[in-house]
This record gives sequence, C-alpha cells and structure tokens, in this order.
Amino acid sequence: MEAILYEEFGGPDVLHLARVDEVRPGPGQVRVRVRAAGVNPIDYKIRKGWMEPVSPTPLPATPGSEFAGVVEETGEGVTAFAPGDEVLGWSATGAYATHALADAGSLAPKPDGLSWEEAAALPVATETASRVLDELAVAEGDTLLLHGAAGAVGSAAVQLATARGATVIGTASPANHDYLRVLGAVPVAYGDGLVERVRELAPQGVDAVFDASGRGELPDSIELRGGTTDRIVTIADADAQKLGVRFSAGGTGPSAARLTRNARLAALGELRVPVARTFPLADARAAHELSEAGHVRGKLVLLP
Repeated sequence: MEAILYEEFGGPDVLHLARVDEVRPGPGQVRVRVRAAGVNPIDYKIRKGWMEPVSPTPLPATPGSEFAGVVEETGEGVTAFAPGDEVLGWSATGAYATHALADAGSLAPKPDGLSWEEAAALPVATETASRVLDELAVAEGDTLLLHGAAGAVGSAAVQLATARGATVIGTASPANHDYLRVLGAVPVAYGDGLVERVRELAPQGVDAVFDASGRGELPDSIELRGGTTDRIVTIADADAQKLGVRFSAGGTGPSAARLTRNARLAALGELRVPVARTFPLADARAAHELSEAGHVRGKLVLLP
C-alpha cells in the first residue's frame, strides 16, 4: 500500500509518498480502502512538532485523522460492518494512505447521497462544532460570536447553532461575508475595532463565544462577555490558559452516533461542509502548504 510519511518534524517538504507494509485489522478494527481523506490545520501543527508537549507523535508517521472509504476486511468481534460497506470516520493509523485501520466504534455508514469528498470532509469539522456548541450550551435565543466562521469547523458551527435557534455573528474576511449570510450568520470583519462592530450588531451583548480561528481575538471576546471568561471556548488559541479561557481539545473522543446523525443531515442538504479543493494523495505537500497559509473556505481533501 501507499501512504504519506514523514520521518522528522518540519515544513511541508518532510512529507513524501512511500510504499509501506499492508495494515491488517486487529480485534474490533476494520481495514478500509480510503477513497478520500480530509486535511485539517491540526495535521500541519502535528507535522511541525508543535503538539509534542501535549500529544507526542511516534516517527515515522502518516498524517490525517478523517476519511471515507470502503470496508475491505473486519477484525475479530466486528459485527456492525462488513466488507463492501461504505463508511466515514476516524483512522487509527493515519488517513493519508490508500488503506487505513479504524476502530469499528469510530465509523458511521456513508449515506448514498454523499460523494466521497463530502463524506471525508464531515468527521472532524462536524464533531468539533457539535462538541463545542454542547460545551457552550448554545440554545434557542442565544447570540453566539463565532471566530473563523468561514472555515470548515466554523461553517458547520454556524449551521448547527442556527438550527438550535441561536443568532450567530461570524468573524471572517469581507470576501467571505456573502458566504456566511447564505449559511445563516451575520458577518463581521475581524481585526481592530471588532468590539465596537460586534456591539453595533448585538447591543444586548453576546451570550457565548466560539473561537475557531486562533487569531488573538480572545481578549476582545472577554470584553464582549463583560469581562468574564464564562461561556468562551477556543479550539485554536495557545494563549487560552494564560487568559483563563477553556481550550477544547476533544474530550472523550469522537462520537460515531453524532457523526451518523450529521452525515444524514448532510445527505439531506441540511448541513454543508464545502470542499474547497481536492488533491491527489501524492500532492499532500501542496495541500499542507495551502492549509498552513490559512484563509481556506471549507475543506481540503486528498484522493488516494
């Protein structure tokens, strides 16, 4: 089988395509022929070695956590899936590969109405968005300030929050404001003067803040929450602890039940995580360069 590998931490140039040993499922696992793999900002942060203090990565490593594909083989005790089943979920061995292993409990059936690219774009973005909205207890009548609203996680969070009956004010570059309006958010430009712009839109204040961008907007968020860090969560700002803000890194792990529900919504057209661009597996380096540059609307996807 083929996989993207890196033997040392560093820039995108450490990534390369290699022939590796075939993976075989152990008890409770399935082997999947990967048809599409999602690229996420956390992938380049791990590749750079930035996550070593909290989550060490043994080298050599294959990047990627989310994928969609076809079950080829099941391990002992697996009854929920069989060879030929189309699935999406989280990989236990790295998703940037032609084949991957996954725990059966981390997979969901792929609805017929989803393309491979769309399916691979769902797990991380929708799980993260759902998890943080739950942590913030976002409910009907709330006003949510969402930083990084045009990205993959932000796009999912806008839709899931508005479905709960919340009003979403989303920060993004002006080029993405029309896109956010289509999703159901009230757009606002980030940068200097953010506090004043948000107060014009929400004179009654904001009830919760979801930071999906990590662009240093937590101090403004605390001010907009009246000086408290209550109901502010970030998934991207390394200064969270210094400011007393909660950093959400995954909790108890991904929920297959939640992914199944979100995949059904996506197949019905009620939840969209747009695919910004696809790349052949061999071009993982180019995908990382684009991801690291930022300002990607939606998801980047590799096609093994």
